[in-house]
Amino acid sequence: MEQRSAGDPAIRAEGITVRRARRTVLDIAGLEVARGRVTGLLGPSGSGKSTLLRAVVGVQAQVSGSLRVLGEAAGSAGLRRRVAYATQAASVYDDLTVRQNLAYFSRVLAAPKGDADRVIELVGLRDQAAHRVEALSGGQRNRVSLAAALLGAPELIVLDEPTVGLDPVLRAELWELFHRLAAGGATLLVSSHVMDEALRCDRLLLMREGRIIADTTPAELLADTGTEDPEAAFLAIISGAAGSSPAPPHHGRHETEGGRR
Repeated sequence: MEQRSAGDPAIRAEGITVRRARRTVLDIAGLEVARGRVTGLLGPSGSGKSTLLRAVVGVQAQVSGSLRVLGEAAGSAGLRRRVAYATQAASVYDDLTVRQNLAYFSRVLAAPKGDADRVIELVGLRDQAAHRVEALSGGQRNRVSLAAALLGAPELIVLDEPTVGLDPVLRAELWELFHRLAAGGATLLVSSHVMDEALRCDRLLLMREGRIIADTTPAELLADTGTEDPEAAFLAIISGAAGSSPAPPHHGRHETEGGRR
């Protein structure tokens, strides 16, 4: 087995591209995501965030380049219980209750006994645990999907716009949860098109038109652009020459690793 250092990144990408028809929808020269932190992937809708996340978890087709996740090729069988993924659409069964859904996924993942109740508490669904999913609001459905992603204590948690449809109080509670999970050793990669969520992240990857246009921290983002809010900073990076080129690649061997289901 390949030996890895605790200081190795959770995700390392080099020369990642995804093409649809004759159009390149993702073109990442290089990026690294540190372990044990909350990294935000921010950018407008259609910027390639979901495509990148799908590549990371190994379900995106026609990925070229080198993409390593927790030291293994993205999509490897060995990552199935180490990496969790919650999509924008709630991936749960409408005709089951919250607890029945999570008990089922817990058995599939061979999670510890009682893990369903643990994640129900984590995402604040105790009062809805006996409700069928079809009776829940959109935000509550998304939280059931998030709870399913947290089963079994995965090392890497990939969340595609998990706070969509939530009120400000619930959004704040979830971001507090993300940081508690990171403090416990998990790595989180969280996408959003809401720029004010940038300030809640440890590190930021800003995307536009399939490229990473900035790899920074919230404080550095504001300081470097001389702005007071993330949206103005993002616009400044887009219009400024300093932020117009993609992040430099990390040097190393290139290989082709297609996404696998």
